[in-house]
Amino acid sequence: MLVATYNAHRGRGSVGWFRPDRILGVVAEIAPDPIALQEAQHSLRRGRPMFDPAAIAEAGLHALPAAERPDHQGWRGNILLVRRDARVIGTPLGLRLGGMEPRGALLAVLDLGQGPIRVAATHLSLGAADRLRQVRALLTALESEPGQGLPTLLLGDLNEWRPGSGALGVLAPEFGTPPPVPTFPAVRPVAALDRILARSGARLRPLAAHDTPLARRASDHLPMRARVALGAD
Repeated sequence: MLVATYNAHRGRGSVGWFRPDRILGVVAEIAPDPIALQEAQHSLRRGRPMFDPAAIAEAGLHALPAAERPDHQGWRGNILLVRRDARVIGTPLGLRLGGMEPRGALLAVLDLGQGPIRVAATHLSLGAADRLRQVRALLTALESEPGQGLPTLLLGDLNEWRPGSGALGVLAPEFGTPPPVPTFPAVRPVAALDRILARSGARLRPLAAHDTPLARRASDHLPMRARVALGAD
């Protein structure tokens, strides 16, 4: 199973032009089973979907709606795209995480051919105190929402670069601390802000940034990808 996470920068590339088609072009390059997108809102009109559903379908994917906003594309800027043949178990849930700019997470239980797995897609705040509150709320939700005990992936832009401290320190007892992979800024990555974390029987193969000419133009972040296996070694 190939999973990925990608901060789409509201469809604007490094020079600021609104080109969501380039984001989907990068997604097509990766060909993920699921991919979590952050800042996936229309650059000028927040109420308008950023991506044409037909264009998403051409990439072999579809966007999961949140139970709280079934008429919207994603939840608080987070979109979870999955293969069209994926089995979605139950209705994806939108979680409010608060912050100066309201943040959230999208939680879904999927079967992508290896058995059920829970996926949490999120984008944490820039402020360290907000990130701590948000990640604690997310962990609480993961202990109580449907899918508890299943192999779990946490995908997103955590805005945290300090291994073992801050939000990553709070997550470490449950998800460990995989090696950092620089993804920001896209033109010359030095900061590992984007993360793929796994627990409860989900095992990550080598993590890597998806670094292509198109990816360097499409957003200010590079996507991050990893192979995931379920069950014992």
